[in-house]
Amino acid sequence: MVLRVAVIGAGPAGLCAARFLSAEPDCYLPTVYEQTAAVGGTWVYTDRTGTDHCGIPVHSSMYKNLRDPTTASLVCEKHGLPFRTSQASSEHLTGTCRRPLSNGTDSPLEHPGTPAGQTNLPKEAMVFPDFPYDSSLPSYLPHKEVLRYLESYAEHFGLHKYIQFLTRVDTVKHVHVHGAVKWQVTSFKVTAPDSPSTEQFDAVMVCNGGYVVGHTCADARTTPDFMRYSVPYTPDIPGTDQFQGRTLHSHDYRVPEPFSGRRVLIIGALGSGIDICVEIAWVADRVVISHSNPPMMKILKLPPNVTQASRVESIVSPNTVRFQDGQEFHADDIVYCTGYRLSLPFLTPECGITLHQGRAYPLYKHVLNTNYPTMSFVGLPRNVTTFSLFQLQVKLALGVLDGSISLPSKAAMDQEIDKDFKTRLEKGLAPRRAHDIFPLYLSYITELAMVTCQPDPQGQTSMATDSVLHLFSDPQHFRNAEYKITGPGTWERIPHESENQQ
Repeated sequence: MVLRVAVIGAGPAGLCAARFLSAEPDCYLPTVYEQTAAVGGTWVYTDRTGTDHCGIPVHSSMYKNLRDPTTASLVCEKHGLPFRTSQASSEHLTGTCRRPLSNGTDSPLEHPGTPAGQTNLPKEAMVFPDFPYDSSLPSYLPHKEVLRYLESYAEHFGLHKYIQFLTRVDTVKHVHVHGAVKWQVTSFKVTAPDSPSTEQFDAVMVCNGGYVVGHTCADARTTPDFMRYSVPYTPDIPGTDQFQGRTLHSHDYRVPEPFSGRRVLIIGALGSGIDICVEIAWVADRVVISHSNPPMMKILKLPPNVTQASRVESIVSPNTVRFQDGQEFHADDIVYCTGYRLSLPFLTPECGITLHQGRAYPLYKHVLNTNYPTMSFVGLPRNVTTFSLFQLQVKLALGVLDGSISLPSKAAMDQEIDKDFKTRLEKGLAPRRAHDIFPLYLSYITELAMVTCQPDPQGQTSMATDSVLHLFSDPQHFRNAEYKITGPGTWERIPHESENQQ
């Protein structure tokens, strides 16, 4: 019997699911629901923020310079002076601005010409295991090259015929039909929201990520619940209502120019927080980045007009922010780089999934709904080597569907879920970190490879870890390095010559 499988989302996770489902036409018939007109998910860049022309929340969180390094200016926006540039390649531009000092001399203020010009993971670590990138490309890719890769993936495996574009899932409901578990999926064309249609499936794979579709806080107050797959997470800071400067979530950040000459507070210091901090520092008068990173994630070699601060304690006046160590900062703007709050509003209560404080449960191995294992989730874990992990999660879901993987009892699976969550809380992680992998739970990837009898992408995992550590230790220059695969699971990092001169 051919199983009909609904796949929600045509980003990397959904494409991976569709690829392996469609590879077995005698077993599966996938239907992929994609609310936009293209494959790629968050990798489809748009200048728009808030909602698109159809009123659907903009999915992409990409900022302009992450899209294309050639868009980065070769003039120092802050001082109006040209860079002294050296062009190592067409994709790696660096330069030095001669910053005038009060004593009449000048001092080199080093700017990477493309601080966010490429991805923050090398292509060798964010690749589907059996579908390589063009080997002539640099390790850190412009955003458009990742999208091109995903488009090639979809074309190569003939996935477009399974995708219903411009179609948004409204509800997913569990039903019993002749004693068997089925899934009713109600969707609508974004151009005709008043004309929904319902189809029945044997299984559902939720592949929309859950974290990457967001809104500004104002959008979250005015957008109907069915429009929100997730919303930006902003910490509850006492006194926020009295702040009279501008506030922005990183989801809606695109370019640094609006921060020219201003004093900017960045809250949060993971990948996007550090990237945006460095980019805004080009044009801002001063930048403070507030965080509570552990010692292994200590940030070094930031631009000279950037300082680090502890967590924000409160906002004490219309423009004054007080940190936990008692220091204060007069901020014109606040940029929240604090991630997203998980939201899957299309799941009805009958699905048996509870969302609480950023955690979805009960999910065995962060993938399988233990109440109804024919529902799976691909891509919930954060801070990981995404593409190879997606493939492992898809293999787990399909192994359960075809019976090649036997699950423990529901009680045993739920006990493992509870134990995992308890250990996270004991280690000081907030509940919304229930699905985080880096840095404490990288063994999850190895464990998933063992369960699915797939090769362990240890090389990709260790390479990604190395890249992330270099992001923290040298955020302005780490992308200048290249990575080279030297064998199964082994690699070499080749630093740029500028790194050796520091």
